[in-house]
Amino acid sequence: MAATPQLPAAAIAEHMIRNVPHGAALGMEVVSVSDDCGSLRVPWREDLVGDAETGVIAGGVVTALLDHCCGLAIKAARGDTSMTATLDLRIDYLRPAEPRAGITAEAHCYKLTRSVAFVRAQAWDVTPDDPVATAQAAFMLSGAPA
Repeated sequence: MAATPQLPAAAIAEHMIRNVPHGAALGMEVVSVSDDCGSLRVPWREDLVGDAETGVIAGGVVTALLDHCCGLAIKAARGDTSMTATLDLRIDYLRPAEPRAGITAEAHCYKLTRSVAFVRAQAWDVTPDDPVATAQAAFMLSGAPA
């Protein structure tokens, strides 16, 4: 199998938010991307609210953002846009988001093996010092042995 060419981290991030349908539908924005980290944001929108009485963004949006952000960190670490599959995603919801607040997530790919990537992430509304949720995840890497 031919190696996938190395791409700049910014190009990888833009590819993910424009070409992955749920990333585009949620309006994900790139905050930052580096060698093995990525940060994305979903601005608050009324159609993303989980509870109309509180105006708090839906938990499913937080889940999708964390999962997508973890994928960005893996792609940045690998330097390509190859596919990954979520094997395990544990999310601890620590508190509700602030009403009418967008959510930012940051993920770090701390270990790559031949077949699995390991990632930690957190999501927050106002400050990273007070997260809404944290995540620990493992992803299967494309081209990995069956």
